[in-house]
Amino acid sequence: MEFNIKPVDTSMRESVIARIDNLTKPKGSLGMLEDLALQICLVQKTLQPALHEPHNVLFAADHGIIEEGVTVSPKEVTWQQLSHFSKGGAGINFLCEQHGFKLVLVDAGVDCDIPQGHGIIDKKVGRGTRNFLHGPAMTAEEFERCLESGAAVVDGIHADTRCNIISFGEMGSGNTSSSAVWMSLFADIPIDECVGAGAGLNNAGIRHKRDVLRTAMANYTGGDDVRSKMAWFGGYEMVMAVGAMLRAAELGMLVIVDGFIMTSCILAASRLYLQVLDYAIFGHQGDENGHRRMLEALHAMPLLRLNLRLGEGSGAVCAYPIIESAVRMITRMDQFGDANVTRYF
Repeated sequence: MEFNIKPVDTSMRESVIARIDNLTKPKGSLGMLEDLALQICLVQKTLQPALHEPHNVLFAADHGIIEEGVTVSPKEVTWQQLSHFSKGGAGINFLCEQHGFKLVLVDAGVDCDIPQGHGIIDKKVGRGTRNFLHGPAMTAEEFERCLESGAAVVDGIHADTRCNIISFGEMGSGNTSSSAVWMSLFADIPIDECVGAGAGLNNAGIRHKRDVLRTAMANYTGGDDVRSKMAWFGGYEMVMAVGAMLRAAELGMLVIVDGFIMTSCILAASRLYLQVLDYAIFGHQGDENGHRRMLEALHAMPLLRLNLRLGEGSGAVCAYPIIESAVRMITRMDQFGDANVTRYF
């Protein structure tokens, strides 16, 4: 599947900067809010940006690599939590409710037959990926299907609502292993520096996880292209998120990037289409080992640092009020020429 993502048109850049600098404040005094406002204005091609109907899409799937003992979370937690999300009592539920997000749940490849009627979108590609220690986690056909399914979910949201800002989350025991390998491959960082505790491994568990992933990477016999590497080591929910991010950028939507796993997804997406980063707002720096390094590799400045490692889109949703403040700054503050205030910068 191919995407047509246009780089953001920067022809308005000087006009936007002039408007921001002429707000009734010292030049640069609102810091990252000013940077955000500039980015949002360029994406939306207007000096009067607006945010409409934010959505958080949560993709869930299982991973074959957990057969190697790389996580303390048993596989059944994936479907149990997905069901939990649908009932409204999990972490991402209260955050979406608090900040006005619609939560969209997607079964990308959970090893369970999810009952109908719970509002969970069925995009199941398989009952979990294969163990990438011994071969590719998914086939090329499954990889393409994941990209298409992720894009289709965003298409549905875009067609049915005025949504122009979207975040993505995940649920899948073992997905920090896939994310660590993607980070190593696509940011050129040694795998030992990419591996963390995940859901709560102790030091011995982290050493074992590093050994498994180091061996898995050494066993790789696929092609040298990005798609082959993504398919060999990725998760269904991760590739689906990549497809969703790429489609959102193609549609001109703002993409709020969540924690370690979703940052690895935008990293992989950027190796396919670099211009996707024009649309990305990095919500937070999480507590997983390596997240800071990956953000640095992307030259990304996260809005928050709350030591989160929940996933689900939690950090992205928490960052939304700051993004909203940037929009309110440029649309609600007076200009010096309209207020009885002497310029003081």
